[in-house]
Amino acid sequence: MAGHHHHAGHDAGHHHGHAHGPREYGRAFAIGIVLNLAFVAVEGAAGLWAGSLALVADAGHNLSDVLGLLMAWAAYALSKRPASARYTYGLRGSSILAALFNAILLLFACGAIALGAIQRFFEPAPVQSGAMMVVAAVGIVINLGTALLFLRGSKDDLNIRGAFLHMAADAGVSAGVVAAGFLVLQTGLTWIDPAISLIIVLVIVAGTWGLFRDSLVMSLQGVPGGIDSTAVTARLGGLPGVEAVHHVHLWPTSTTEVALTAHLVMPDGGGGDSFLADTAKLVQTEFGIGHATFQIERGECADSQPDCVPGRERAHDHDHDQDHDQDHDHGPGHGHQHRH
Repeated sequence: MAGHHHHAGHDAGHHHGHAHGPREYGRAFAIGIVLNLAFVAVEGAAGLWAGSLALVADAGHNLSDVLGLLMAWAAYALSKRPASARYTYGLRGSSILAALFNAILLLFACGAIALGAIQRFFEPAPVQSGAMMVVAAVGIVINLGTALLFLRGSKDDLNIRGAFLHMAADAGVSAGVVAAGFLVLQTGLTWIDPAISLIIVLVIVAGTWGLFRDSLVMSLQGVPGGIDSTAVTARLGGLPGVEAVHHVHLWPTSTTEVALTAHLVMPDGGGGDSFLADTAKLVQTEFGIGHATFQIERGECADSQPDCVPGRERAHDHDHDQDHDQDHDHGPGHGHQHRH
């Protein structure tokens, strides 16, 4: 049976509530990268001179963050490029890959810091605690200031959140180095330096794991966090005239945008273009789904459609199977296949 489709509109200003424009974030990335590159050079040299592993580890972590910021900036710029015949969603998906690589980079940096700290336990070395505290204190200011540039966007954009976490983690690392320098200065115990390093690693891993998990799910086209696919299905099933809902698929097209396809069984044929436009606006308003495609069907659910959910009366009882084959062939009677 022929299907009717409606796509939610995408104009240049469609950013799901983001107040920052591309130029603003471009400036934030540039400032963060320049400041951190300069600080890496100073901190690394000071750490070697002072014999502080915590300071050298912090410099190494800062360097990984510069690389992370570069990736996030590149992805942010690519995500603004228009769609093409080959990349019909544009290059928005690069922001998901950047967030994933950022998380992996952070975890690898943590592993390197932990290894160095464990080695230092067995090979203690004198530490210039005063230099540690001064350089790390400067690091707190630089990293915290850079993190604040990305604070607002971190709530909505996983890629920006990755940049924010990098900088916030660095501010925490620098604070830990200051604490280590103070304790070594007061007690003379050199093992405090690597011990603080290990504590810092645990804190960074705890903060990074959520970014890694969310970006991995999005890279596998899983439903983004904050969207309940069952609730979306139930809401569509409760619309006037909808007898059943099936083939509901939700997936991210970027770290800020979500797409939806769904088949709505409407024996009376539905309300035409106005119904489709209103439904697309509804899912955008209530669920933040900016690209919706609906296919209207007149027939009832068939036995070959195990995910078909009756509308209204039983829609709330539905437990949608997220493992449904993404390449489901609707048969010769349908004009398309879903290949997400």
